Amino acid sequence: MRARYVLTEVFLGLWRNVTMTIAMIITMAVSLTMVGASLLMFWQVQDMKEWYYDKIEVSIYLKKDVTDEQRTAIEAAIKEDPLVEHYEYETSEQAYENFKQMFRDAPDMVSAVKPEYMPESFRISLKNPEQYQLAYDRYKDYPGISEIRDQRALVDKIFSILGGMQTVALAIAIGQGVAALLLVVNTIQVAAYSKRREVAVMKLVGASNWFIQAPFVLEAVFAGVIGALIAFGALAAAKAFLLDSGSLEALTDILLTVPWSRVFTTLPFLLGIAAAVNAVTGWVTLRFYVRV
Repeated sequence: MRARYVLTEVFLGLWRNVTMTIAMIITMAVSLTMVGASLLMFWQVQDMKEWYYDKIEVSIYLKKDVTDEQRTAIEAAIKEDPLVEHYEYETSEQAYENFKQMFRDAPDMVSAVKPEYMPESFRISLKNPEQYQLAYDRYKDYPGISEIRDQRALVDKIFSILGGMQTVALAIAIGQGVAALLLVVNTIQVAAYSKRREVAVMKLVGASNWFIQAPFVLEAVFAGVIGALIAFGALAAAKAFLLDSGSLEALTDILLTVPWSRVFTTLPFLLGIAAAVNAVTGWVTLRFYVRV
């Protein structure tokens, strides 16, 4: 009987303040969408770091006048180096063929470059990409070497951009979350004020604070759960119609594929955050701001 009464009061309260309820749901949905997007971005950046770092190479470019003895000495040192996982030697001709393939859509640039302009190089994969500085210090003074370049510098720039995007999304989510919480507080205050006479009567007949507060708290939780479901739907739609459809081809060439399992993992997070935050906000509002 008590449960039926509480649920009835919840739905009556939501309907009584329907415009504020809709506003609260929309604001919560936008906030949780940004939270979910930030969570997915965080997971993707971590996966990308592992994936890209495993493929990062250190390029040792040789001088044009390198001698056979110098080249042989460098290769022997690389072959015996415990830091090196594996290596490849690339001739000027191979480097030129790779250059033509990479810039095949820019024929003017390709025609302006000659094979003799491309330096020979050793492409090294380290067992631990974080040990680039050790490798650099080991080979920088070898005769015949013109430059040592670490691809991680470029990858780190990409990660810094993605990290900035993640920070912006999280900042927007926090701002929207504050707005949602203020709406929750305001909605509960209005609902409690509109039922102040009923509450006074219930207090006179000995109703507990929990019994009086439960409908208001559940209203906030219900709105939060609906907002979380809408946010999850927005994330799923973005996955299906933007990432998987090829609409953001330039971005998906850099990002790894976001698996559906990862998207579904956000659902319990969003539901838990929405329910817990709204429940606590509702209880605190009734406890300290609304005299029931």
